[in-house]
Amino acid sequence: MADAGDPLALGVRAGLPAEFCWLRDELPRDRWTGLHEVAGHWLQMHAGFRHHQAHMGALVARWRADGDLVALHRQLTPALQAFLQHLDGHHRIESGHYFPMMRTVEPKIAAGLDLLDRDHDAVHAHLEALFRSGLAFHRAVSANAPEARDHGARLADALAAAAPPLARHLDDEEDIVIPLIQLRGLPGH
Repeated sequence: MADAGDPLALGVRAGLPAEFCWLRDELPRDRWTGLHEVAGHWLQMHAGFRHHQAHMGALVARWRADGDLVALHRQLTPALQAFLQHLDGHHRIESGHYFPMMRTVEPKIAAGLDLLDRDHDAVHAHLEALFRSGLAFHRAVSANAPEARDHGARLADALAAAAPPLARHLDDEEDIVIPLIQLRGLPGH
């Protein structure tokens, strides 16, 4: 999922390089008040993903503490399905609509948007792993299979593996797009 030879790969970078942060330097996070409607919505969506991820992590932690596999299945399966659909749809809209529009608004941001598009590919690989693990877990629990706990553990591991790169992507994307929207605006918005 990450190319360790690429210092900008999602799985290895600790933040954005300076050349991608010039708009954030003009409008740092501590001045993100009175946001444009699209910027506010963007942050709200990202907060929702963070919340959803934390919720799923809490369900896994509860399962690890109490061992109730049926409760984990009943609560985590629909939460995971909603998370996967929501995040995949969000990325499709960003890559297909907003990023191309942003390139026309501020061409100097193209390299940063290219990086975010590459991030979407890396995050999608995690989404695929989560989908496969979630499906295997669902099938095993539904069949009352003896390996259901193992599938639960694999799903928990996949959730844990996806969390840091997604958090990195959300933070970095905000640092590029929120100042862009605030300082340059978007056509038709």
